[in-house]
Amino acid sequence: MSGAGKGVLTVAVVGAGLMGHGIAQVFAVHGHSVRITDAAAGVLATVRDRIAVNLIDLGENPAAVERVLPCALLADAVEGADYVVEAAAENLDAKQALFASIEAAAPSHAILASNTSVIPITSIMSGLRDRSRCLGTHWWNPPHLVPLVEVIGTEWTRPEVVAWTLDLHRALGKTVIHVKRDIPGFIGNRLQAALWREAIALVEHGICDAADVDVVVKASFGRRLAVLGPLENADLIGTDLTLAIHQTIMPAIDARSDPSPYLSRIVAEGRLGMKAGQGFKNWTPDEADSVRQALTQHLKAARERDDPGDPGTGQTDRSG
Repeated sequence: MSGAGKGVLTVAVVGAGLMGHGIAQVFAVHGHSVRITDAAAGVLATVRDRIAVNLIDLGENPAAVERVLPCALLADAVEGADYVVEAAAENLDAKQALFASIEAAAPSHAILASNTSVIPITSIMSGLRDRSRCLGTHWWNPPHLVPLVEVIGTEWTRPEVVAWTLDLHRALGKTVIHVKRDIPGFIGNRLQAALWREAIALVEHGICDAADVDVVVKASFGRRLAVLGPLENADLIGTDLTLAIHQTIMPAIDARSDPSPYLSRIVAEGRLGMKAGQGFKNWTPDEADSVRQALTQHLKAARERDDPGDPGTGQTDRSG
């Protein structure tokens, strides 16, 4: 296994959609040779155009897209690869089948990674012959703007594979976190899901409406989160005060182990969010587009503040 970040690697990205094209872009910007594949021919046909648009929008060299080679066949994409990352649909059976095909076609030295958001890596890789080279690398959307990558090993992953993968993503300018136990949702999505659970419960039980929830988050603790994490905040106010708060509020917080019936109901009613014009709130196309544009501009500005002179998205490492 060669040193990550030393020289040009051949990287295969399996999945050219929302996440895959952004992951491919980051590797290409940092000089690696990228092959990308997707079962949907139409998605694959547009992947270089989408990457080129991103590069121009970010003021990066559009020639980086020339390092990205679309491949119609999975075997062609992973042939000779040093590193393979899967960014396909969030479905366990599909991912297991995909990795069986990847293992059959990829070189024996290649590191195999899944970009799953919540599925345990152990479940995805359990049927493979050589599970010691497999792990998870959870990027966040959009991957070319959000700096975090969670690296997740399993009970089978060799320590040097984890170390190599951490180094690889540091060299991409990513903020790297080593998730030391393979659990559903890893770190970030468990925290996000806990907030979602209580936010939905507040609306479900008539405490406030959906707009109020979002206003409270964005106008209060949300303003601090970029510089003050939740445990830093607990230390700031004092762990004794934190304990006192928890003694009062924890018994009252929603603790159901299943999804909210209210959430299940709005999905069954076809209220699927911005794409349907209605979810927790009603959305016109202009309103939805305005939110998307505001988010993109916010993430671009944060990226520039992180490291104005580097094409990556930050150098912070918390992998210890």
